[in-house]
Amino acid sequence: MNKELIVNSGQSEIDIALLEDKTLVELHKEKSNSGFAVGDVYLGKVRKIMPGLNAAFVDVGYEKDAFLHYLDLGPQVLSLNKLTRLVTQGRYKSTSLANFKGEKDIIKTGKITSVLTSGQQILVQVAKEPISTKGPRISSELSFAGRYLVLVPFSNRISLSQKIKSIDERNRLKRLILSIRPANFGVIIRTVAEHKKVADLDNDLKTLYNKWENSIQRLYKAQAPQKILSEIDRTSAILRDILSESFNHIFLNDQTLYEDTKTYIKSIAPEKANIVKHYKGKTPIFENYGIDKQIKNSFGKIVTIRSGIYLIIEHTEALHVIDINSGHRVNKENSQEDNAVAVNLESAIELARQLRLRDMGGIIVIDFIDMKLSANRRKLFQKLKEEMAKDRAKHTILPPSKFGLVQITRQRVRPEMNVDTVEKCPVCDGSGEIKPSILFTDELENNLRYLIHDQNEKNLTITLHPYLYAYLTKGIISQRFKWFQKYKRWIKLKPMASYHFLEYHFFNKNDDEIKM
Repeated sequence: MNKELIVNSGQSEIDIALLEDKTLVELHKEKSNSGFAVGDVYLGKVRKIMPGLNAAFVDVGYEKDAFLHYLDLGPQVLSLNKLTRLVTQGRYKSTSLANFKGEKDIIKTGKITSVLTSGQQILVQVAKEPISTKGPRISSELSFAGRYLVLVPFSNRISLSQKIKSIDERNRLKRLILSIRPANFGVIIRTVAEHKKVADLDNDLKTLYNKWENSIQRLYKAQAPQKILSEIDRTSAILRDILSESFNHIFLNDQTLYEDTKTYIKSIAPEKANIVKHYKGKTPIFENYGIDKQIKNSFGKIVTIRSGIYLIIEHTEALHVIDINSGHRVNKENSQEDNAVAVNLESAIELARQLRLRDMGGIIVIDFIDMKLSANRRKLFQKLKEEMAKDRAKHTILPPSKFGLVQITRQRVRPEMNVDTVEKCPVCDGSGEIKPSILFTDELENNLRYLIHDQNEKNLTITLHPYLYAYLTKGIISQRFKWFQKYKRWIKLKPMASYHFLEYHFFNKNDDEIKM
């Protein structure tokens, strides 16, 4: 599978598109001044304890207080709270935990009132970005993610990805990490660490430990609410998590971002540095690679597949509902059951893509076309699992019911991606009322008279629909010739096929549009 990452850097945000075999599968938008990204570390202040919820609301500088549940505190929260208190007071200046005397782990069935108090300062990490009217979801179980490893303070546990199947490789990695990890730190070994050399893992571990050291140094005499550590930007985070041998190109249209990305790639995968390219074309980068067209085709209430099958996607407060329709995809030679199976299997591919593309989370209910045979329902279930295996988000799929319903739960840590594909009617400007065409020439001439007499504009150009262009220029004594006789100035007309029938715009001698 060929993978390409296209990054469009604008003034206020960065758009990141992931293509697999030229098909858009993920779209991310990152505000240039965005805050509260997943992985950011904050020194927060407990605002309110909610014993009924066994949770607390913490001020981390966002307009809405962040939510911290007891189960998100982490077993070693008392040790973290002790370190936070000592460092902020200037009584502990070392970044090492080798000689730090920790506290006992808390139990899972405990109460938050025994751990936190109102007004207490606590070190937390963003686990879920602010969504809708909710503040961020946070955790005090800190972790620092790298390319191959994840570093966990106050833990002595070494965990390995379940996707590493080889017993010999699992033992090799475990022995290796045991020999290089810092004291009082746990390590999670990621899938991409498989068969990697000691030097690669050691460099990754050192980078993560530097993050921890920077956090402790910034925590010294800090006052809540304050950001302590920023996660890497979204582009680098995507590359860190999904960069593989199948990546062919990374195109970026911004020079600074290109240089930063190339430097980052050299640090995590030097052999892939040459795939980073700086796009310098005049055509917008998303348009050049066909992404704009795919975005328009892939978002909206109705999503159509080439074969005629279409999905209707509805969003409610509680869940997402997706209805599968066969459209005109019917093979007369096949039975109704065979047609249903063919439609459902093809829809499963697009469905998995839509969940990734829109980053839909929570509960998703899909109404597939009914299939009578249980063997066919199992075939659909297997197909869904194969397609959803490409998704990095945690998810659970339940087998199809007798009614053809499939339930999926998918982890959501960021707001759902939504692109508005409905445009305002250019003729009525969304009002539903169209100006009588008989008044058009009067309106046009009134605006023209105002610009010439009152604004003393010279070298005017009017861009307008080709039909209007023909109307104003037809005949020897055309409307434009009458204007020349009346105003003693030749008005340049320029036909624009993309305009609607009654659309026109004035431009001055510098080709700047004159707003009326």
